[in-house]
Amino acid sequence: MQGVKRKVVYVSLYEGIAIVVATLGLAGMSGQDVHTAGGVAVAASVIAILWNLAFNTMFEAWEARQAVKGRSLKRRIAHAIGFEGGLIAFLVPLIAWWFGISLWQALLMDLGLVVFFLVYTFVFNWSFDRIFGLPASAMAGAQHACSRHINRTSAGVNAHARPEGANGPGNGDHPAHTFLRFLPVR
Repeated sequence: MQGVKRKVVYVSLYEGIAIVVATLGLAGMSGQDVHTAGGVAVAASVIAILWNLAFNTMFEAWEARQAVKGRSLKRRIAHAIGFEGGLIAFLVPLIAWWFGISLWQALLMDLGLVVFFLVYTFVFNWSFDRIFGLPASAMAGAQHACSRHINRTSAGVNAHARPEGANGPGNGDHPAHTFLRFLPVR
């Protein structure tokens, strides 16, 4: 899965889980009911969605220019820290205003969530990539792999075929190959 579809699925899943966790966390930390905390969680989610789209677009543009492809532990940690650091800058003023507290108190409250979300972001991104495949920006030799796959498939030989239940319902295609089939071959 690639492009806009990948981003919409990613953001929807990520933020859906985040709203539930943030509501419970903010209610616990602020002493407010879940309806009040849920309001700030939804507002934070809207901000996070916009930031997520912007940040991931910038990150993937940077990633596509890197000589080393793939998502190493170091790259995943940098991604999580960059995303959460930017989000703090947007959310601390919102939390302070919503709960009527100082920026310092809001920062401390947000840091409680940040600890969770740093781990959550790392685990979610790793899991998402394992389930849906890496984005094109992180794949090495995408053009070359596409040419091999198309040539083997059109010749009636699927080098990626696997038994039923192994990485898909018998078709053997890795999610990236579905995308790669539609790249132009030079």
